[in-house]
Amino acid sequence: MTSSSNATQEFVPIKEVRDGIVILKDGGMRAILLCSSMNFSLKAEDERNAILFQFQDFLNSLDFSIEILVQSRKLDIRPYLALLEAQQSKQTNSLLKIQVREYIEFIKNFTESTNIMTKHFFIVVPYSPALLSGATTQNIASKFGLGATKPEVNTGDSNFDESRSQLEERMSVVEQGLVRTGIRVARLGTEEVVELFYKAFNPGETDKPLKMQ
Repeated sequence: MTSSSNATQEFVPIKEVRDGIVILKDGGMRAILLCSSMNFSLKAEDERNAILFQFQDFLNSLDFSIEILVQSRKLDIRPYLALLEAQQSKQTNSLLKIQVREYIEFIKNFTESTNIMTKHFFIVVPYSPALLSGATTQNIASKFGLGATKPEVNTGDSNFDESRSQLEERMSVVEQGLVRTGIRVARLGTEEVVELFYKAFNPGETDKPLKMQ
């Protein structure tokens, strides 16, 4: 069991997650931003055009690459059902209790017959000191922009602080550009990043959803 886990870790280019930042084995860093959605089809034509032009200006203003990730998962309705059942048990009015029970049965039947998907939108912001020093670049091979595995690079606290400062400047540029288009943005902390990767490597597991702050 241990040898299998170690063998799997060899193919994952993540060294650690510190202060919400993914540190790769090659010394590169990745920050992940959670973005809100927008019902574009309900906007007026002039408003849609303004959003498109603003987003185009945002992309053209970047002097570094980003990756846009859309994650679709089947909605786990069990926490909501548990909440309804708890409310039902507290009801003293028999009519209301029956109505809550009927609503619970409706939700169960509806979700069993229909695939209800939930979507999360992320932007991966990279920073790789090795690229700035002239090291050979590599293509983004995974959906989180991690790329292929390289030999581990020792990253001390001073190097980490300096690189994090550069990465945070990039995150600020991305955040400001998206806010101008009407999109809310939240930086993922360590716990949220670990949860995100855990779900990615364990798609059958269900847990609490990521939320905008």
